[in-house]
Amino acid sequence: MEDLIEEIGIDQQEWLYLKPATETFPMIYREAMEVHWNSEHKYLYGAKPRKWGYIEWYQQIIKAAAEQGCKLVFSPSVSWVNVPSELQAQITGEHSAKNT
Repeated sequence: MEDLIEEIGIDQQEWLYLKPATETFPMIYREAMEVHWNSEHKYLYGAKPRKWGYIEWYQQIIKAAAEQGCKLVFSPSVSWVNVPSELQAQITGEHSAKNT
């Protein structure tokens, strides 16, 4: 299955999150990849960057969703929330590189 990423943001805890358009991932913790599901806001998120930066967390969230049988597809109309333009460019580039 595929789902569009409708929002990418950095929340108040400084965690990167990806909000899928329709899918939910209440059992994502079972993948043991340090990716979690926020059932209130309906998004996947990783930990605050320490050893990994935001781009690595982006990759990890995409991989964890794939382990759950869902390919998260970058939407050209994705909403960015509290994400610096440099990181937006990195994420956009990362996604384009994977789909060429």
